[in-house]
Amino acid sequence: MPQIRPVSDLRNNFADISKAVRESNEPVILTKNGYGDMVVMSYEAYEKFQFESEIYFKLKEAELQAKQTNKRFTHKEVFNDLKKKLKDKIDNESI
Repeated sequence: MPQIRPVSDLRNNFADISKAVRESNEPVILTKNGYGDMVVMSYEAYEKFQFESEIYFKLKEAELQAKQTNKRFTHKEVFNDLKKKLKDKIDNESI
């Protein structure tokens, strides 16, 4: 669960906040006048968040595409197509 702290703690207790976000991998929510103002998180947590957001976006995009057509592919068709594309890419790079 993320910690909630006043924004003044960022100035007064930066080292504590930095340690907390690195050790817990949870964000610290900073408030200003009692309202959420910003979020501080470790770089690793940020990268993970970005990666998960990208995956979610791609899955949502695939879901929307699937709704636009009834065509479906088998596991074998998908992997054969991927293997062919990889082989073509390798062949083109070695030229």
